[in-house]
Amino acid sequence: MDMQEAAERSDAMLDAVLKAVDPDLQWAHGPTTTRACGVTRRRAVMTVVSADRRQTFLDRAEAFWRDSDYRIKAVNKDEVFPAVYAVTEAGFGVSVSFRGKGQAFVEADSPCVKESKVAPPTAEPNGPAYEGVYPLPRPNVRSDFWS
Repeated sequence: MDMQEAAERSDAMLDAVLKAVDPDLQWAHGPTTTRACGVTRRRAVMTVVSADRRQTFLDRAEAFWRDSDYRIKAVNKDEVFPAVYAVTEAGFGVSVSFRGKGQAFVEADSPCVKESKVAPPTAEPNGPAYEGVYPLPRPNVRSDFWS
């Protein structure tokens, strides 16, 4: 497997977990990074997730990963910056974490793979793309359920 294939597999994993978290959330692509032998894909959640709903978000991601035979590596129950981390049998690491101002991020890290060029993600964001904008804005979409 090369970096492009790993990036595509990471994208599919991110698509799947965001689809499993119901109701829908708006998200935008975060930066893709490569390292000596791996690649990381990121998604930033643009829907405001209230402090009261953050654990629900994490629980839904964790349940999806358990049902998909991912191994849960760690759960951070911090009140301000909670997170859940999992790993696939193939060695891909995935996480959902809350960071500054309560914004959620979903990330997938590949194991070591063959070096190659990596194209940008092809999935259309569920909401504005914020193409060329970095850093991405804070969550700015309200939801009857999540906010």
